[in-house]
Amino acid sequence: MSFLLGANMTGGYGGADILHDCTIGVEKGEIAVVVGPNGAGKSTAMKAIFGMLNIRQGQVTIDGEDITSLKPEERVLKGMGFVPQTNNVFTSMSVEENLEMGAFIRRDDITSTMEQVYDLFPILKEKRKQPAGELSGGQRQQVAVGRALMTQPKVLMLDEPTAGVSPIVMDELFDRIIEVARTGIAILMVEQNAKQALNIADKGYVLVQGENRYTDTGAALIANPEVRRAFLGG
Repeated sequence: MSFLLGANMTGGYGGADILHDCTIGVEKGEIAVVVGPNGAGKSTAMKAIFGMLNIRQGQVTIDGEDITSLKPEERVLKGMGFVPQTNNVFTSMSVEENLEMGAFIRRDDITSTMEQVYDLFPILKEKRKQPAGELSGGQRQQVAVGRALMTQPKVLMLDEPTAGVSPIVMDELFDRIIEVARTGIAILMVEQNAKQALNIADKGYVLVQGENRYTDTGAALIANPEVRRAFLGG
């Protein structure tokens, strides 16, 4: 059983189901990537795992504990960090204030965690007094990921972390994500840049219309001619 597991999830918004018996999981220190065409239910699956969407069937567990009925804020206390695709920084606050906001659940000294975030994203240390709204798209994403890391999560969930950034910035963000996984944190990520994301993935899930179409290692999915032809541009 995976450390974080959304098993056999069925559900959606209102009366319509978007997910159909969908299963996604990730182990500690592993990068799991969810890819698929637009409207496949990728972000919906992430929201279901984080508790932002009630599922009619299925179960979400973390470290073997059933958290299906917990609210998102209760899941954060269990060790989950979530970075949404948009509106993921406080634009009027400085970089440092954003990071401090990320540590809202902690009652201990956050100094060493802040230093770890600055080591991971050196540009944030340089710009720590600057309003986050003045940063580039890639730098804002670094703030968003850094803020999620301030809770010292066991699982980091990223919804399209490279949306709208240049290829160079995307490569840099992926490098940092690999570094985070090496610290033992489980990474679950939805990505439009499927080929690049599967290149760094230990495990990949290809969703189509809310169902698991393919599940394998990242390398195996890239090597699969059907996956390449249908989802990776040949």
